[in-house]
Amino acid sequence: MSFLKWNGIDPVKEFIGFENWFELLKDNIFRRALGNNFIIVILSIAIQLPIGMALAVLLDSGGRKLNLFKTVYFFPMLMSSVAVGILFKYVYDPQFGIVTAFLNAVGLKRLVLNWLGEPGVALYSVIAVICWQHIPFYMIYFLAAMTSIPGELFEAAWIDGATRGQYFWQIVLPLLKGTVRTAAILSLVGSLKYFDLIYVMTEGGPVNSTELMATYMYKNAFTTFKMGYGSTVAMALFLVVMVTSILVFSITKREERG
Repeated sequence: MSFLKWNGIDPVKEFIGFENWFELLKDNIFRRALGNNFIIVILSIAIQLPIGMALAVLLDSGGRKLNLFKTVYFFPMLMSSVAVGILFKYVYDPQFGIVTAFLNAVGLKRLVLNWLGEPGVALYSVIAVICWQHIPFYMIYFLAAMTSIPGELFEAAWIDGATRGQYFWQIVLPLLKGTVRTAAILSLVGSLKYFDLIYVMTEGGPVNSTELMATYMYKNAFTTFKMGYGSTVAMALFLVVMVTSILVFSITKREERG
């Protein structure tokens, strides 16, 4: 369909060859969406994985007395992304939201912003919500890997005089290298195809500042009924995800052999 000019309804489909692809290469909005996707990729990996690891270490070292917190910390992951998006639209409300109320209460009224309405701030406000929702997944993922590490290693390190910090950096983290690599790949691929939370909170606005490839594809295909061009965006998204995944897998495989 990326080679067609079609509105998705009319039985007549016009074949236009690579015209949609040439238009895509000149499309500033698509380039902005691609850039936003990679910003989310970088910040998701940089924020979600370290915090997820820190929470996993905390819960692993706390034993059974912190079992309740394993459930509490996992709650955001159990919520629908649509529900989370609607919730945080109210949280970020510049007049009545919790963030505004907190800043006013602590005397930082000058920091109050239109969190989802300012082009320079909106994307990072949404990224904060994405991280809040998905950190629990990586926390449980890392915690499951840590529980598979034999307790004898900790006992041996403790007898040799190692601190908890030394045990983590010199024993736990090297053993979790494969787990961390897989988590980074999952975060990368998931961030490239993100859609629901962004669409609910901002619909790609304001001024395309939170536009992603998936939201741009949806708008072209199902809002403006440019099904051919929407299919072109979808194929471009597929190619970006596939090429990025192949590159990451090949790099990690090379590291494993090395």
